[in-house]
Amino acid sequence: MKVALVHDQLQEFGGAERVLVALKKIFPQSDVYTSFYNPETLAVQQKHFKNWKIITSWADKLPLLKKIYSPLRFITPWIWESFDFSQYDLVISSSGSYMSKGIITRPETLHISYLHHQPRYLYYYETAIEWQKYLPFKIYGNFINHDLRLWDFLSSQRVDYFIANSEETKKRIQKFYRRDASVIYPPVNIPPRFVIPSTSTSLSVNSARNLATKRSVNKKNYAELDSSVASLLRNDEGEYYLTVSRLARAKHTDVLIRAANKRKFNLKIVGSGRAENYLKSLAGSSVEFLGNLPDRELPELYKKAKAFLFSAVDEEFGIAPVEAMGYGLPVIAYSSGGLKETIKPGVNGYLFNELNENSLIKKVNELMSLPKEKYLEMRKNARNEAEKYSFENFKNKILEFINLKMSFPRKRESRFK
Repeated sequence: MKVALVHDQLQEFGGAERVLVALKKIFPQSDVYTSFYNPETLAVQQKHFKNWKIITSWADKLPLLKKIYSPLRFITPWIWESFDFSQYDLVISSSGSYMSKGIITRPETLHISYLHHQPRYLYYYETAIEWQKYLPFKIYGNFINHDLRLWDFLSSQRVDYFIANSEETKKRIQKFYRRDASVIYPPVNIPPRFVIPSTSTSLSVNSARNLATKRSVNKKNYAELDSSVASLLRNDEGEYYLTVSRLARAKHTDVLIRAANKRKFNLKIVGSGRAENYLKSLAGSSVEFLGNLPDRELPELYKKAKAFLFSAVDEEFGIAPVEAMGYGLPVIAYSSGGLKETIKPGVNGYLFNELNENSLIKKVNELMSLPKEKYLEMRKNARNEAEKYSFENFKNKILEFINLKMSFPRKRESRFK
């Protein structure tokens, strides 16, 4: 079976790109198609794309378009409809704001679209840039967005089957595209189940801690455990609060900074983006910006943190908070979008209901006032929740879904062509 993966663009590395990497692991011989590929902006994560066969669009050959693709998004339909997928049996589009689901395949080819989110700028959700703030851009944007919405709907009818990354995204697929979808949560990069070297038994963080308690493990014995478990056991209280995010408008990192300034807690911020300079201008002495970090440096940050903070609006799933839970970190997040599916208030974290620092500080205070045993229980629950989103679970569900759909005969109606 010949397989192609199609991704919006490869110019930054976030949750959608992590899903693409996971799909490539499942289908290692697949070809990868994308609109734009910029190795320079992906230097830190370049190891993920080593030895990939990446096929870019005609627009990628025009360097200026890589920088101004958003204002010129009316070319999006021409980009995706220009690719030829006639040689493939299966095409999986990893689709978000740049609508890679808009490709055209032959009727015999199975096209499955894994939808991260619909284009937010077409449906009045918050975007990274407040483009409607300036009247000329607002007039221009609304003019081109009308036709793009029509094409977005039309192209959604070409897809044979949708997979949504959350129940929230499934609802939006039904609302905007009048299509059904199956939910397969994305894979999250969490530490594996842990092994005590003296045994062959695999243990979760939960089991490892219980076993350590029963055996009265002292500091010297911590070396016998996987370093991640040992660190989790040692750092019961944590040293700081952490967030990992693109520094973009819709992420509302400013709320976290204002809370840290007011409550005087230490906050470390991993990530970069258009709002970085503005956010740095708000930050007090307790806030530290770490920029983009390679994956290998993140575990140490997670292990020494007290909790993970997140304030994005209408986030469809939220990979970073679940990744943090994989290290036993409770999450305090704004109650919006798919975060309500993974964070159980009082169990593995808290949700704050108003998008301001005072609402967040109330939840930080609740976490700080927890008795130690309750806090440790919350850390166990966080890890247990994260284990639901392992790569193996994702792989098994994707392959099960594809095997089922490949067995169905397909015949597209003329309106889908």
